[in-house]
Amino acid sequence: MAGALALPRAFKIPQSVLVVIYTKSLDVLLIRRADSSEDFWQSVTGSKDAEQDSFEDTAVREVFEETGIDARHPSCQLQDWELENVYEIYPWWRHRYAPGVISNTEHVFGLRVESSTLVILNPREHTDWVWLPWQAAADRCFSPSNAEACLMLPHFVT
Repeated sequence: MAGALALPRAFKIPQSVLVVIYTKSLDVLLIRRADSSEDFWQSVTGSKDAEQDSFEDTAVREVFEETGIDARHPSCQLQDWELENVYEIYPWWRHRYAPGVISNTEHVFGLRVESSTLVILNPREHTDWVWLPWQAAADRCFSPSNAEACLMLPHFVT
């Protein structure tokens, strides 16, 4: 279209959440990424949409977008674990961020759900899901910070 201006590319904000979804029996929900050729299993993760977004709002949004679970439903219990991980962004994902951004700050939450909770994946993001005991979930996680969060789960159960 003649005369149309190209919109500037929106870069990802290097502030994200990690949400460990688990049941009373400490089974952890892991989801497999759709954009990876590896056996890439993880908990719910995602970046803020805007700098002013709270980490809690980001966690609630990402949980719903990726699993269809309403983290604010009365049967759910969202917990801010008050932990943050700062890690280097994998080189193959740096193009999503502004030039020069190489690290991300990840805020960690837990979300206790009923064992009967229905999981509905967003097929653009994930291809499969599984409930695993917390230690087995840690072993299956691709991300070291995600594995560590799974191993810390028993310390945060209320």
